[in-house]
Amino acid sequence: MPVLSYERLPIRKFASPEVIFGSGSIELVGQHAYNLSRRQVLVVSDAGVRQAGWTEKVMGSLEQSGLRITLFDDVAANPRTDDVMRGARRYLDDDCDLIVAVGGGSPMDCAKGIGIVATGGQDIVSFEGVDKVRVPGPPLICVPTTAGSSADVSPVAIITDPERRKKMAIISRLLVPDLSLIDPTTTATMDDSLTVATGMDTLAHAFESYVSNASSPLTDLFALEAAKLVAENLPAAHRRPEDEKAREMMMLASLYAGLAFSNASLGVLHAMAHSAGGFCDSSHGETGGALLECVVEFNYPCVRDKYDMLERAMFGAAGGKGSLIGKIDGFRKELGADRGLESCGLGREDIPYVSRNAAADPCLATNPRKVTREDIEVLYERAL
Repeated sequence: MPVLSYERLPIRKFASPEVIFGSGSIELVGQHAYNLSRRQVLVVSDAGVRQAGWTEKVMGSLEQSGLRITLFDDVAANPRTDDVMRGARRYLDDDCDLIVAVGGGSPMDCAKGIGIVATGGQDIVSFEGVDKVRVPGPPLICVPTTAGSSADVSPVAIITDPERRKKMAIISRLLVPDLSLIDPTTTATMDDSLTVATGMDTLAHAFESYVSNASSPLTDLFALEAAKLVAENLPAAHRRPEDEKAREMMMLASLYAGLAFSNASLGVLHAMAHSAGGFCDSSHGETGGALLECVVEFNYPCVRDKYDMLERAMFGAAGGKGSLIGKIDGFRKELGADRGLESCGLGREDIPYVSRNAAADPCLATNPRKVTREDIEVLYERAL
């Protein structure tokens, strides 16, 4: 009897924090934090999240569990190196032993940076790159209030270095949070522009992780479902901000996309978005959305079958490169998110500088097509 042959699947590792998902889960932060802290909890947030009431809600739960709190909410919209260093000093000065991050990607990324600086005793800039974190940070609980960054499940922290006008990517399995408490009701206070920008961030995560050269059946499952959920629910959340079901599904899409890219990594879109976003101090979702069509066109010849699968998942049928790009363009226009990089503040004269930074970004390693600095310059030009 003949022996059947097959192509072995590559060995892949899948990392994830403990996840609690569902409306009302924000109320549980105190009881879970109590299991991890006996001294002082550093709560990392920002002014907008505090104004929306979510920071106080989390602190109330912590206090009900008998925990002492230090609040650090002086975090910029794109967390900066000095934010991280000041937060780490606060953590050490108050003898904290746990960090709870409440907010979008900015407080969560800042909290990750604070943790590794506090335990590693180094400047945050020294951790830039892949696997530069040698000592794990303290326990970290994340309570996301936006549906897009997926920082609550990822091994990545994106920190802006103002001196170099770039967003540093710090990538390490030691940055994966211990617990993610995902409560979809927290996204009800997002305005429309933030809803759309974070939704486009989720879509970019799904696309890039699905076509990544480090993808696997484990990550493909999450990436495809994330793209499908975005197509089905982001327009509804845009048109009807009070649509609780759409917001819940967008939070689920963010989780799925985060699990996908946390284990398959990303590609040239994120390398370029990190560089342009750091230079212009613009939101990640806005820069990533402006680059999506150009990057799909660039990568398409190398992964056409996968892009066809993404098109089917989002729109029901696949018609090739032109069809997918046209549908993405229509989707962005429906959301009012069809502006180019010029609207973020990027000019043609800036392209050589941001291209140099993008060409050194670690996300390029898993792009399905080899990328040169010249390719990046052309893509920036097309995305203006």
